[in-house]
Amino acid sequence: MIYFLIAIGYIIITYMVSFLERLKKLPIPFLTTFKIYFDLGTSMTRIAIKEKGVVLKEPTFLAYNTQSREYIFFGTEAKNIMGKTPEFLKIIRPIVGGIVSDFDAEVVLTRTFIDKSVSPYISQFALFKPPLEALAVFPVVATEIEQKAVEEVVLKAQCSAVTLIKKPLAVGAGCGFNIFSHKPHLILDMGGGLIEISIVSGGGIVTNKTLKNAGEHMDKLIANYVYLKHGVILGEATCEKLKIECFHFGKEEKIALVRGKSLENGLPKSVKIKTSDIREALYNNFVQVVDAIKELIEVSPPEVVDEIFESGIFLTGNLAAVEGIEQFFSEEIKIEVFKPTHFQDAAIYGLTILDKDKDALYRVASYSKSYA
Repeated sequence: MIYFLIAIGYIIITYMVSFLERLKKLPIPFLTTFKIYFDLGTSMTRIAIKEKGVVLKEPTFLAYNTQSREYIFFGTEAKNIMGKTPEFLKIIRPIVGGIVSDFDAEVVLTRTFIDKSVSPYISQFALFKPPLEALAVFPVVATEIEQKAVEEVVLKAQCSAVTLIKKPLAVGAGCGFNIFSHKPHLILDMGGGLIEISIVSGGGIVTNKTLKNAGEHMDKLIANYVYLKHGVILGEATCEKLKIECFHFGKEEKIALVRGKSLENGLPKSVKIKTSDIREALYNNFVQVVDAIKELIEVSPPEVVDEIFESGIFLTGNLAAVEGIEQFFSEEIKIEVFKPTHFQDAAIYGLTILDKDKDALYRVASYSKSYA
C-alpha cells in the first residue's frame, strides 16, 4: 500500500512539474513579462523589444500647446515643425546633454513612444497586459539624482521594473567584444548631446572623458560660421541638413544651396555652402575630440595603452556615419579605428546582448548602480 501511494505521489508530482513547464510557455499575462530596452538620447530615442529588435527610432522632440496645456506633436512630427510654429506652440527638448531636463515632458514622450511601438505586440492580450520590464542606459556623467530621473521616467511610462546600465558598457557589448574580459577597449561614442570616450575592461569603465561639443553643438557652429562669413541666419534644421549632406572627410567637394535670412534687410537670401566650409567650421571641434582621446590615453597605464594600440578604437553614434571619419581619427591618433556593424544603435543593441546572460546583466547592473 505504501509503495502504491509513493508511486501515485511521484506520478502527481511529475505531472504537476510538466504542467507548470507548459504553463510558463503560454502567453498568460500573469506569467509572462515583456522585456523592453531604452536609449533615451538627446537627439534620438530608441526602443527595442526582446527577440524583436529595435521597434522605434524617433527624435526626442515634442510640441506643447500653451493654450490648451497639452502635448500634441511627438517625435519626427514635432521636429519637422520646429521653427515654423505659432507662439502658442512650444517645441520642447526634454533631454539636454544626455540628462533629463524636463521630467514631465519626457514621461509623456516615452509613454507615447511605448504606445506606438510596444502596444501592438501586447495587443494579443485582450483583458490583461503583461508587466513591462525595462533596461535603460544613462551617461557616465549623470549624478545620482539624474540617474534616478531616468528610472522614474521609465517607471511612470507604464514599466513595472527598471534596470539601469552605464552607457559605455552597453555600447561595448553592442560593439561585439566581451566587456568582462581583461582586454581593454577604447570606445568613442559620438551622439547628439554628448561625446563619451571610455576605456572598458573587466566589466567596468577604467577611465572616461565626456565632452559636450557633440552633434547639436556642431549645428550651432555651422550656423555661426555662415552668419559670420555670409551674413545669413540659418535655422537649426537647415544646419543639421548641411552637416548630414555635405560634411565628410573625403576628397569630394559637395555643394549645397541653402536659404536663410539676410542680416542686411531681413529678406530671404540664398548662399552656396561647400564641404570645405563645413569642414572649416567644425575642424577645431574635432581637434578638441582628438585632444581628449590623447589625454585619456596619456593618463592610462602602459599596459592599457599597449592593448588599445593592438585592438584599436571603436567608433559609434550617429556622427560615426560621417564619411572618412575613421581615417581622420586614425591619422591623427596613429591608432586604427573601427566602426562596428551596429554603430548607430550600439547602446540599445548591447542591452539586448547583455540581457541574454542573467549573470552578466547582474554584474553590469551592480556596477552601474550608485544609489539605493
